[in-house]
Amino acid sequence: MICPVCNNKTFYNLKDGRKKCKKCGTRFSPKKIETEKKLIECFCDDISAFECSKRLSLSYVKAKTFYDKIRKEIALFLEKSFDQKRVLEYDEYIYLEKSKRGNKRNIFDAFSFLTFEYDDKIYNVLLEDLSRFKTQFLIDGAEDAYYKEFSKNMMFNKISKLQKKDNLIVKFWDFFESSITKYKGIKRENFFYYLKECEFKFNYSKKEQIRIVIKLLKQHPTQTLR
Repeated sequence: MICPVCNNKTFYNLKDGRKKCKKCGTRFSPKKIETEKKLIECFCDDISAFECSKRLSLSYVKAKTFYDKIRKEIALFLEKSFDQKRVLEYDEYIYLEKSKRGNKRNIFDAFSFLTFEYDDKIYNVLLEDLSRFKTQFLIDGAEDAYYKEFSKNMMFNKISKLQKKDNLIVKFWDFFESSITKYKGIKRENFFYYLKECEFKFNYSKKEQIRIVIKLLKQHPTQTLR
């Protein structure tokens, strides 16, 4: 066991079961730290917050809150890691849930993002959300024009996949499409964080993911678990 702040290995035992570092004075719960490590492993293993909460005998709210904390931390990490000077290429992708693709009126529910390739990694920028214009465009009857443009872009994406099968960007899009389907009922305001989660898991091995997340949470410790 090591201190989560200074890595010291000698402690005082407190009456409430916690430890107090003899070097920096930090008080911490070994049980909480062990639980957080298991939560991180579940997250990196693509185990849902609900399933993870059952495995670890935690409330779903605590597991979900911890997962959301990880998503926000890795989003910041990815923003800082991106090096625009090393961008090789980029392309736009339009994503709409499969259940909505048959109705023109759902075009404004689509998400559009730019995917960049740099240093054998992927970086995404979420573009403007058209959903805020949905009501007015439907009133104006503009959905046909936008649906036609949407269909054209979808076709370009398919052509791109056929022409560049080994392209890292296309591989990410395929990874994203297969990964995002396991999440049900994502709120629009949270889509960015799920996109970044896919980006993070595409860019790094599981071992790297765990190491990075532990380091990020160590820098910004969470208070969600007791």
